[in-house]
Amino acid sequence: MKIGNVNLGERPVMLAPMEDVTDSSFRLICKEEGADMTYTEFVSADALIRNIAATTRKLHIHTAERPTAIQIYGREVAPMVEAAKIVANAGPDILDINFGCPVKKVAGKGAGAGMLRDIPKMLEITRAVVDAVPGLPVTVKTRLGWDHNSKIIVSLAEQLQDCGIQAITVHGRTRSQMYTGEADWEMIGEVKANPRLQIPVIGNGDITSPQRLVEVFDRYGVDGVMVGRASIGAPWIFREMTALLREGEIARIPVADKFRLLRRQIRESIDRIDEYRGILHIRRHLAASPLFKSIPNFRPTRIAMLKAATYAELDEILTHIENNIIPDL
Repeated sequence: MKIGNVNLGERPVMLAPMEDVTDSSFRLICKEEGADMTYTEFVSADALIRNIAATTRKLHIHTAERPTAIQIYGREVAPMVEAAKIVANAGPDILDINFGCPVKKVAGKGAGAGMLRDIPKMLEITRAVVDAVPGLPVTVKTRLGWDHNSKIIVSLAEQLQDCGIQAITVHGRTRSQMYTGEADWEMIGEVKANPRLQIPVIGNGDITSPQRLVEVFDRYGVDGVMVGRASIGAPWIFREMTALLREGEIARIPVADKFRLLRRQIRESIDRIDEYRGILHIRRHLAASPLFKSIPNFRPTRIAMLKAATYAELDEILTHIENNIIPDL
């Protein structure tokens, strides 16, 4: 699969863009674990052109994590064009436009998935961004439609292709669904099956296991698959997925490797911010990690882990879990 001049190979598996999750450290770890491509956190066009420090930091890409896409969102043409030019100067491999974020503070203001209620404006922004960054592949990530009564993605994908994008990622839910219910891969398959669509189609939604990954590739014929929430607290999932996809067997990741990766995330989060805020940032990964699921009577230890305020305290708890709890399972 190629996006412009970016060759991702056959059946690439990608790390989805996730706010407060896909920082540079996590992206690099996922890349090392097998992700074929990574995406930055959402970058607000308005904040970027105002040179907000917290936003401009999101543009940093580590050489070892490439290929990487920077994703921007906004609701007006001019700021999106200016932001696209700033992003191009940062040197990503791909510029992605977010027309899929469903959260109220984004979609409720007309950006992200909010654009699904104003298709002419969506298309105007897309054309303008493509024209603003010649030589840089532009892609779009979006949803099936605004709600159950407006699942327009098959025709919309064609319209976006006509604007000059070079790939489309489809999350198999409407904006109204948010993250509830099941992703509709049948409709993603319809997008891919449309003979008038010539650009790559990347599917996204509910890819939580290596077996499901292989199934959607085989059944729906998508060119690539994007993995999001299943990677939080489990960057090793890419090693498991790519092993089954390309070697026919799920990689068996030693528990020690998983703890090593979590500790690395903690340390790098602290190094990037500071100890207090770095630990706050990483708690989302610890809370979501499947490493701690289904452990009997784990609640007190879990609470202690999520309340730890220093690296030393957190490392001591993780060591106790690794040495005294998990080996007994």
